[in-house]
Amino acid sequence: MNRGLSGAGLLPRSRASARPEPFRRAEAGAEGAARGRSPAPQLSLLLLLAAAASAQQPTPLTLAQAQQLAIQNNPQFSAARYNAAAAYQVPNEYKANFAPSVFGSFTSVGADNGSRLAAGGLNNPVVYNRVGSGLSVGQLITDFGRTKNLVGMANLQAQAEDQTTETTRAQILLRVSQAYFAALRAQAVLQVADQTVADRQLVADQVSALAQSKLKSNLDVSFANVNLSDAKLLQVQAQNDVKATQAQLATAMGLPNETGLTLAEEPMPSQLPDRVNDLVSQAVQNRPELKDLRLRQSAAERFAKAEHDLYFPSIGVVGTAGFVPAGYAGVPSRYGAIGLNVNIPILNGGLFKARETEAQIKAKAAAENITGEENRVVRDVRVAYLNATTAYDRLGLTQQLLDQAKMGRDLAQSRYELGLGSIVELSQAQLNLTSAQIANTTAKYDYQAQRVNVDYQVGTLR
Repeated sequence: MNRGLSGAGLLPRSRASARPEPFRRAEAGAEGAARGRSPAPQLSLLLLLAAAASAQQPTPLTLAQAQQLAIQNNPQFSAARYNAAAAYQVPNEYKANFAPSVFGSFTSVGADNGSRLAAGGLNNPVVYNRVGSGLSVGQLITDFGRTKNLVGMANLQAQAEDQTTETTRAQILLRVSQAYFAALRAQAVLQVADQTVADRQLVADQVSALAQSKLKSNLDVSFANVNLSDAKLLQVQAQNDVKATQAQLATAMGLPNETGLTLAEEPMPSQLPDRVNDLVSQAVQNRPELKDLRLRQSAAERFAKAEHDLYFPSIGVVGTAGFVPAGYAGVPSRYGAIGLNVNIPILNGGLFKARETEAQIKAKAAAENITGEENRVVRDVRVAYLNATTAYDRLGLTQQLLDQAKMGRDLAQSRYELGLGSIVELSQAQLNLTSAQIANTTAKYDYQAQRVNVDYQVGTLR
């Protein structure tokens, strides 16, 4: 970039002078070796410095590690797992109806011996002074499938909660992946900005030196300084973007107080298939949201069957036994009884019919929800596929743009150094190069982020 200006008699600022002291010492050691001095002390110092630098560099955080941290620390995923675990207890609640129920009783009564209840009941039992205790046992024989259908419904709903957990997991992975690539993109843009500031600072210094030698005008110095200021503004914005994207990534990982993350580059993903129809079919089968809705629709159908079973009778056995340690002489000291209990619904004001109809309508609504979600999934897959395909095409286009911008910058610089071009032409070429570098840098990470989104929409993001 400075070869023409050097030929004009200007001594540009050496890049080597800006190198750290250890590198200058290493170069001095190499020069001393060339003059016949022993390079052993310098080589030992260089090896020690390299070992210290490698020991101080933190291990880069990979995308897989960021995703694992997000799953471990995200409270939404933990809450989803707790909800799923709670849902698996509901079938046990319904299964309890199949098991016998046993409860104990202790009764102590003080009354006018031989008195009868005169109100509040139709049986009018005799009431005596007594203290009694005993056990009562009840066992359901059959309710003609109602409890079985309720258990099946609860199992399906618990499985649906598992799919809700998978949906939450996929959403977390998508967020942390997009935040990861956004942070990488911001870091790459910052590198471009730093290099742009360095290059434009060099040009500004050279033009200033030429202006002092009356070889360039002050207008050229002004344009060069404007370009330098513009590059510094870009640098400041890039530094802010790096901090913001790292804060978003740390929050996505569940570590909001982490700063200064060092990220590892990820390999480019494989190219998308030529046809989107295969991805659509895969998404319809794999998306956890659709699995969730299908399970809930099946659960709604089982509940409708259970509500229909309310029309049938329920049959059970009831037994009780105990003793009366103290009481009126007319009360036996022991008692026991067993019986068969049959409950037959006859009239209830249309309650069972309404409950069955409600359950059937909700089952139909659940089926329509599946259709609506399938339509949204197909749309999202197609849009994600188009965005990823466009991002992939931009990889080649931005590389061509960068090559052309570099060529244009070199030509404009040569024309300016030869006095054939103006500072405006050189400034525009530098601006085009910076824009092309940023576009080429961001195209890579944009494609990786769009590719992750395709995996999410298809249901393969794990």
